[in-house]
This record gives sequence, structure tokens and C-alpha cells, in this order.
Amino acid sequence: MEKLIHRVQHANTLLCVGLDPVGDDTQAAHRLAEVIDQTSGYAAAFKPNLAFFLSREDGVKLLRETVRRVPAGIPVILDGKFGDIANTADHYARFAYDVVGADGVTVNPYMGDDAIVPFARPGKMVFVLAKTSNQPVHSLQDVALTRGGYLSDCAAGVARKLDEEHGGIGLVVGATNAAAVARLRSLSPEQWFLVPGVGAQGGDLAATLRAGLRPDGSGLLINTSRALWQAADAGATARELVAQINQFRPVAV
Repeated sequence: MEKLIHRVQHANTLLCVGLDPVGDDTQAAHRLAEVIDQTSGYAAAFKPNLAFFLSREDGVKLLRETVRRVPAGIPVILDGKFGDIANTADHYARFAYDVVGADGVTVNPYMGDDAIVPFARPGKMVFVLAKTSNQPVHSLQDVALTRGGYLSDCAAGVARKLDEEHGGIGLVVGATNAAAVARLRSLSPEQWFLVPGVGAQGGDLAATLRAGLRPDGSGLLINTSRALWQAADAGATARELVAQINQFRPVAV
């Protein structure tokens, strides 16, 4: 997490720039370069979504070029939502870190610590899905446990224990449910949250920040994808988002 914390402090930002490229390959490559160049002054991290690259014939090549374009000092979180048994997870980790060059990943914890630990390399970040931003009719995350709480709370507990053992492990917590953000912050007071769902998915930025910020004004990465991709001036939009986020931070770091 040191790279992320240094970047947050240096640039005074909690904005995570999501990279979900649409359009044909030529259009996507051009726009990816534009968005990265225009927003890099305001980004605490960049988050390319693996699916938007793998759906292209030369998607891995484009993904690697995209990661290399990100300025040094800004972490890249590969949003692959990986989740498989340990020997398979190890190969996913090799792909994410050794082939792509990412600094962190998102991981589905359904298979337990086997699916998480292979990604917990020294110097890397792992964000474990706890409460995601989608709102399905049937949600495993919202299943109530007989001992109290929800399955998402259990996932957060696993991540917290692994963070104590390995370090660098946070949570994915969607902005579409501020009450869940607050509950998970109470269960995981120190961990970093990667927070999708602000913007097109309707998440309340102010409520999320009030619910999830740590006392030091940090601990959240607010991800925005479509608003920046579609903006006429991605840099100006990023600057405005950072200003909106920072006005809710009790302490500027």
C-alpha cells in the first residue's frame, strides 16, 4: 500500500480513474491515451477493467500498453475479479503482475483464502469483493447469517484477517449502499476500500464519503469510469471530482 499512500498524499486525491474502453480498437487505444494523459495529475490510481480488454482480439497487448502509459508512481489496479483455487489463482496472479504489470487486483473471495493469498505478494494490493455496487434481485452478499450480519460481513472478516497476516489487502465496497459502507467501515476500520458505483450507477458521493472515510480523511478510493470516458475534457472532470471529494475530507493529507 505504500505506493498508493504516497500517491494519495503527494497529489491530495482519492480519485480512482476507471478504464473501461469502448469503441473499436483504434478508437479505444486513442481514447485510453487521452484519458490517462488528461487525468494523471488527479488520479490516486488507475483501474483497467479486464473484460473490456479481453473482448478484443489484441486486448492483452492493448492492456499492457495501457498500463505502461500510466506515469510511474501511480498504482494500477487490474479489475479482474479473479476467484479460483490456489494453483489456478497463482497463474492469474502471474498474468496480472508479471505479464500485465499491475500493482493490484480485485478478487472474488467465494473460494476462501485459497483465492486471495496467491495475489498477496509483497508490494502488491488485493481488493476483496465484499459489497459490490450492483443491486441484483438475488444477492449472495446480502444473505443474513444466523450469528448476525451478512455474508458480505463474513467476506470482510476474511479479508481483515488476511490483511493482518500479509498486508496490502482491502475491500471492494460499492457506493450504492451507504449503510453497508458504514457497516463495513465499522468492521474494517483501517483497511482501504475501493469504491465503485458513483456516477452512472447512482451512488451518493457525499453519503459514501461520510460513511467510509477514516478519521485521517483517507481509506477510500472513489472509482469513476464512464463520467471520465465520456467527458469532453476528462482532465477538467477529474479535477472537479477531486474537489468534490476533498470538501468532505476532514483532514487533507
